[in-house]
Parts: sequence; C-alpha cells; structure tokens
Amino acid sequence: MSRLALGTAQFGMSYGIANKQGKINFISATEILAYAYAAGIDTLDTAIAYGDSEQCLGSIGVKSWKVISKLPKMPESTPDILNWVKQKVLGSLTRLQLPKLYGLLLHHPEQLLSIEGKNLYNALMLLKEEELVNKIGVSIYSVNEIELLLSQFELDLVQVPCNILDRNLVESGWLYHLKELGIEIHVRSVFLQGLLLMNTQNRPSKFNHWQALWYQWDEWLKSSNISAIDACLNYVLSFPEISKIVVGIDTLCQFKEILNVKEMNLQVPDFLFCNDPYLIHPSNWNNL
Repeated sequence: MSRLALGTAQFGMSYGIANKQGKINFISATEILAYAYAAGIDTLDTAIAYGDSEQCLGSIGVKSWKVISKLPKMPESTPDILNWVKQKVLGSLTRLQLPKLYGLLLHHPEQLLSIEGKNLYNALMLLKEEELVNKIGVSIYSVNEIELLLSQFELDLVQVPCNILDRNLVESGWLYHLKELGIEIHVRSVFLQGLLLMNTQNRPSKFNHWQALWYQWDEWLKSSNISAIDACLNYVLSFPEISKIVVGIDTLCQFKEILNVKEMNLQVPDFLFCNDPYLIHPSNWNNL
C-alpha cells in the first residue's frame, strides 16, 4: 500500500462521475488522512484548481507528507512568467502550510510547447534551485504528449492515466522508457473516475454506446470471481515501474475497501482494451 498516493480533489470540490457524497467535509478529511498515514501512505496529490483542497490539507496539517500540487493554465500574455509561477507556488505553500512541495506539475503541459514554453520551464527550474520544490513535471492526458515534451525538456515526474481499459502507457512502451530515463511515474484514473466500479444499473446512460464492452467487463469479473476494485488495483500494481498510484475517494469506508485489496496474479484479456478517447478521457464526457 506504500505505492498508493491519496488524491484530494474531493477534499476541495465535488469530483468524479461516481461521487454521490459531494465534497468531503473537514472532519471526514481529517479521519481519512489519519487512516491513510497509519496505513503507510505518504504522498498526497492536490492542485490549485481543486477548490479549497490545499486550504483543507493545510488546516489538517500535512508536514509529514510528500505533497504534489499542480499549476493552473497560465494566462495568455503573462508579462512576468517567473513572478506568476512563483506567486502561485508561494500561495500553495501558504495554504498548505509547508516550506516546500515534493512535486510541482503543470496541469496544462501543452503550454511548454508554446512560444513562452522555455520561459515557463526556466521558472520551474528556478523553483527547484530555490528549494521550493523537489521535483518538476507534468500531468498529461495522453501518452502522445510525452515524446514532444521530453524531446525539449528534462522532467522529474510524469503523472498519466492508466487503467484496465486505457493501457496506452504500457502498450506504447512509454512506461518502460520513462523508467529507463529515471523519471518518476505516477498513474491516476485507475478506476476511470469510478466508472469501472459501477454496476450496470448505476452506470449513466450516456455510456451505453459501449454496452458490449461493459457486458464483457461484467462477465469477465464474474467468471474470474474477482471484484472490480481488486481487478483495477491489481492491474496497475503489477507494474513495478509505477512509483505511485493516485486514488481518489469519497468516504473513509470506500478507502478501507481500497486498502483491503487482495493481491493476485491477474491475466487481463485483450478484449478489454479500449482506445476510444470519448470513453477513456473523462474530459470528453461532457460531449457525450
């Protein structure tokens, strides 16, 4: 379980298609953090864009944690990029009540490829030199972004989606190449925002376009006598190249279920692989 990292979007906002509880309240957030720390988890994933997640974490106290946060999209024609980046990070550190971040990621890494990309990267590097952050990196949505970014910039950490349906990180070979380059790999969306944990009755009708895939998924789980949560976690845990697996939760009860995962040798059938961006990229779900 030390390979798990706790995603905290729900600490600051209602997040996730399967989330019926809404934003996690302060008391519940405090209980979840205490339980996670006692279980051996040491990394938190947050972002400036996650409502008041950073403020919540800072109020609870996270000095014993490795905290990763993310910069929002930089406004066009920012006159002083270094100042903008530094003020955003100092704001995060103030809210988190921390002297430094373990990791700082770009939520919109495509900006590195813009005309101001080098200035943005230099600002990130300066924050490392000033010891305000340990590692810099990107949060990407598709492995197609990696090659362009790494051809121009050295990164310490990459966060990328990976799950039983979206196996592009593995199939492309980038999982192994990133490891060879010494880049720390964090994966997210292991439950596809909870979609993979839903039963047929609760799955929103807009996903009926992939009904044949859901039928195969449900039948495979049944025939294998495995729960959806065990299948999802064991798939990503089977790759030692992955340093951290970011999991978001809505309740402490749900978190306990994740921590009780049964480790097993999992053979995932090829027919569950999906490359449809309208399904595997949650950013496209509003267009369904």
